[in-house]
Amino acid sequence: MSNYGCQLMAKSMSRVLMRRPSESLRQADPAKWHYNHLFDAEQAIEQYQAFVELIEKSGTEIVWIEDNGDGLSDAMFTRDASLITKAGAVPLRMGKALRSPEPALHRQAYEQAGIPILGELTGDAMVEGGDTIWLNENTLLVGLGFRSNEEGVKQLNDLLNPQGIKVLGFDMPYWTGEEACLHLMSVISPLSETKYLVHPPLIPARLWSLLKQSDIELVIAPADEFEASFGLNLNVLPTSPDNCIMIDGFPKTQQVMEENGVTVSVFSGEALCMACEGGPTCLTNPIVRG
Repeated sequence: MSNYGCQLMAKSMSRVLMRRPSESLRQADPAKWHYNHLFDAEQAIEQYQAFVELIEKSGTEIVWIEDNGDGLSDAMFTRDASLITKAGAVPLRMGKALRSPEPALHRQAYEQAGIPILGELTGDAMVEGGDTIWLNENTLLVGLGFRSNEEGVKQLNDLLNPQGIKVLGFDMPYWTGEEACLHLMSVISPLSETKYLVHPPLIPARLWSLLKQSDIELVIAPADEFEASFGLNLNVLPTSPDNCIMIDGFPKTQQVMEENGVTVSVFSGEALCMACEGGPTCLTNPIVRG
């Protein structure tokens, strides 16, 4: 079996790229990085370790990027800076300018891990990994908002079409503004390959129709917890089909998943995830699923 290649969202995860926060998070200016009043660096680092233990318990191998005090506090959200395919890795280009050095960190990590680089985005292209969802192994969905654009989708198509992959872009809403982070995965979170946890009001209508046509079971998350969590009740990471990790404190969301056959593990994430606008899916970039 190859040690890389991830064109699915919820099959068993066996290898993942992560970066443990340390000095860069301790030194972070919350105003500069758009972190909110819940931010506490030391508490966030403790919460991250609890999350790591859940990943390790699932049997997943972690490929680490080290935080050497480079000041890139958002780099702990490894989902965003690269895309893994069966043909190799694609370093992306970040919509948040402060994060622009991160794809180079991913390129270096993949080269050290023996994973080939298929290509990378250039020029005006922008795609962040949180805006990408594999509908199936041959179809990649991309949310077009303040972090990902049409040129990014075009360049991904140029890279991925020869691999039999089609990339489809869908316009995202304004929501709370340009500085906030509304990724496609903020409103859609696969629980299995055919079952998604969703927040319908922010899903593009054309995409909603495609999901229904694709026989995706749509589990609706409680709207009040979506608001209370800044959208992170929906940020649910499957370690295998119907086995997921989520932030603690949103019991109605947990209950609706459990009522739909999902086993849920939780960790405290207010200082890490709710403060810094990224949940368990954002903290992981699966290298191998299947």
